[in-house]
Amino acid sequence: MPARLLYTGQVVVDLVMALDQLPRSGGDVLARSAAFETGGGFNVMAAACRNGLQTVYLGRHGKGRFGDLARQAMAVEGIEVATVASADQDTGLSVALIEPSAERSFISYVGAEGGWSASDLNSLVVHPNDFVFVSGYSLLHKNKVSTLLSWLDDLPSGASVVFDPGPLVNSPEGEEMQAVLPLIGVWTSNCEEALRFTGCEAIVDALEQLARWLNDNALIVVRDGPNGCWIRQGSEAQHVRGFPVTAIDTNGAGDAHAGVLLAGLAAGLSPHEAALRANAAAAIAVTRWGPATAPLAAEVDQLINA
Repeated sequence: MPARLLYTGQVVVDLVMALDQLPRSGGDVLARSAAFETGGGFNVMAAACRNGLQTVYLGRHGKGRFGDLARQAMAVEGIEVATVASADQDTGLSVALIEPSAERSFISYVGAEGGWSASDLNSLVVHPNDFVFVSGYSLLHKNKVSTLLSWLDDLPSGASVVFDPGPLVNSPEGEEMQAVLPLIGVWTSNCEEALRFTGCEAIVDALEQLARWLNDNALIVVRDGPNGCWIRQGSEAQHVRGFPVTAIDTNGAGDAHAGVLLAGLAAGLSPHEAALRANAAAAIAVTRWGPATAPLAAEVDQLINA
């Protein structure tokens, strides 16, 4: 049976606003543009689907205007939704503020996606070759994390846990993080997150430290912006070249990288080949406005072969 991506994180709706500069406290600025877009975990899943990896969303989604937007976006991409809509909450909202430098800031409100129960997963059978994606954000949701950790412990042998710490999980300390570390088969993060998590000052040192904490066969991928990324599996670390471009919006670039990376691994590519495709996808994504800007596989091919 073909591998799937099972996404356990959170899909939210982004209100994306382009600004000349962030307002000071108590101040007011005019946005150059504004739009509602489905974001959060949707970006990873859309990237995977556009590059040939069957994808299932396992998180909750709400009953209301934002939940409707999220479900519609997932349907368009061909993402299977495994859970029913929450009866008493809408999907959460994130305000994404984009500056001319392409830097982005977020203000988020948690909705239905912040909860989970064992009954949400009754109809799902995990296959040994599936990729199970875990977001660091999920470890911070008290109504979700205990169920998630219990479910991860019962995954079949061969299923690979993919972990993205995100910006809010800052160290290996804590009961939840200690429970996840030995389960991780693929680590994916940006450079800043890896350095902060490990307390290191250089990527190579962060790779070394992560390798000490994770199991021997874990694949570690650390993105380094236009420089590409670093990968490590076992004792070997490699730099994978990037594709320098002029960025207009970095929102969702890391998600595009993660989704395309997993699609490549699921297709049987080597970690280096999969990471190269992920670098190309992220480069294309930052040249487009919006959160879910991951390219199709043919576009990735075109950039790599240019």
